[in-house]
Parts: sequence; structure tokens; C-alpha cells
Amino acid sequence: MTTPIRLGIIGFGIMGERLLRAALEHAGEFVTPSGVWDPSSAAAARLAAVAGAPAMLGSTEAVIAGCDCLYVAAPPAAHVPLAEAALAAGKAVFLEKPLATDLAAARALVAASAGARAAVNFPMASSPAVAQLVAWKEGLTPQSLAIEVAFATWPRPWQQDAAGWLARRAEGGFTREVVSHFLFLTRRMLGPLALQDASANYPEGDGAESAITARLTAGGLPVSLTGGVGITTKDDHNCWTLNGAIRLRDWSFAERAGADGLWAQAADALPNEKMRPMVLRGQLQAVAAMTRGEAHHLATLSEALEVQEIVEAILRA
Repeated sequence: MTTPIRLGIIGFGIMGERLLRAALEHAGEFVTPSGVWDPSSAAAARLAAVAGAPAMLGSTEAVIAGCDCLYVAAPPAAHVPLAEAALAAGKAVFLEKPLATDLAAARALVAASAGARAAVNFPMASSPAVAQLVAWKEGLTPQSLAIEVAFATWPRPWQQDAAGWLARRAEGGFTREVVSHFLFLTRRMLGPLALQDASANYPEGDGAESAITARLTAGGLPVSLTGGVGITTKDDHNCWTLNGAIRLRDWSFAERAGADGLWAQAADALPNEKMRPMVLRGQLQAVAAMTRGEAHHLATLSEALEVQEIVEAILRA
């Protein structure tokens, strides 16, 4: 048995709390939370209510000093500076996506950190549903891919505490927060991404995008992408559909079209309430491996930069 690595957390919003709870409840043999920092008094109160949670430390420097790996769950503008500080201190880094919104800074980080112990949190890297898609794909000759995302409102109801930045054009929007996951999946499944053309619609003021369309290629395969707010009654609806034959629906449901044209999951598919803890546990197991310098399946900084280049290009269109 190896000793769990010490995981520091900067940013105790939705994702910071989610990963902390996963570490405490599902992945204790891999990681031990060692310290948290967030400037919000509300975050401090939520942290105090988590059984077994570490203390809220007084600074980002204290969290970095006390950890083996730093998990950066702060808003995007802080990702690169915090990653640079942790890497300079000899720590491993696990970043929330997007890698950054400043592409020049992101490119510089990737160029300077070749060989560093660093990865980005795209949970589809550990998803059993994605593993099922990979198995089904073996019997297909990929021809076309369609990605669709839709939201009743943005931010989604459970994200309202972070609306101050998620609803803004500078750092937020559904293309960075949601579409990036499906672009990562596309890159992993089909190959390098290239944007052909795109459009993005924005409300008045500094609000995040309300609709996007794009045409891409992935490993030379044509990809269509559409997304919008206010076009569904669901909080969040998405589909990643290959050849019209297999798809990932609503994050967690791997489905295959039958001869009758109906979509169905595999007979042994896990329910979502069992799958999410497995995904988070898989991510944290890989974080521990990455921290020790071992092989892992997490998204690399280079993969995350490739995704972010596409995302920012769509948002500029």
C-alpha cells in the first residue's frame, strides 16, 4: 500500500467542494486533503460543515506549502498564476478547466512545463460511459460527429452562487464550462481538432454567449457543434453522437441505436448515482499516480490547450 498524497485545494466553490467530498468519501486510499483556501466567508462556513475536512488556511502560499499536489478550482483568471506558483514550489498541479482564458499565458505555461506533473480535470477521462463508447466504436468506421448542448438558463440553477463570473463574457459561458468537455472527448476519441468556421451570439453588455454554432474536424472527421440558452426546458441537455449510431447523452448515458431506431444503454450500464462517485474516484486515483510521476489517463496541459484554442476561437467568431 502506498501512502496517500496530500491534496491542497484553492477555491472552495462547487467544484472544490465536490472534489473534497469525493476525496473524503470515496478515495481516501489515494489522497488526503491537506488544506483549503478561499477568500469567501460563505466558503469557510461550508468547509466547516464538512465532516473530516481540513482547515481553511490563511493564504494560497500555505496551501501550496502543505500539499504534494495542488487542485486549482478558482475562477479561470487565477489558473495559470496558481499553477506557476505550485510548479515553482516543486508541487504537482491538477487544474480545473478551462486551462485559461488568456491564450498567451496558457501557451507560455504549457511551453514552460513540459514534463511537469500537471493535468486538467476533464472527468470524461475516467467515465465508465465513455469506456463503453470506446468499446462500441471498435465496430464502427467513424464518418461524422454531432455535438449539441442546450440549457434552460445560464448559469444553471446549481451554479448561481458563481454567477458573478460564470455569467460574464470574460471568464464564463457555457462554451468554456460545458462544450470544452465534449471537445476533449472528441480529441481523445477521434484525433486533433481544427476549427473550420463558427459564430457566437451575445446579449447586450458583458454577458456570456447565448448561442454558438461551429464546424470542425477531428482527425479529419467532420464535426458539427451547436449550443444555446433558452432552447430547452431542461437545466442541462447534451448529446455527443457518432455516425448517428452511438452517443453520450446528458453526460452519463452511453447509448447505441438499435435496428428499430431506438436508443438503448448496455444491459450492464450503471445508474448515474453510482457512476459519478466512480468517475471522481478514478480521477483522484489518477491524480495520485500523476503526483508520483507514474502513468495516468488525465488530460494533459497540451490537450487542454488544444481544446481551449478551439473554444476561444469560437467565442471570438
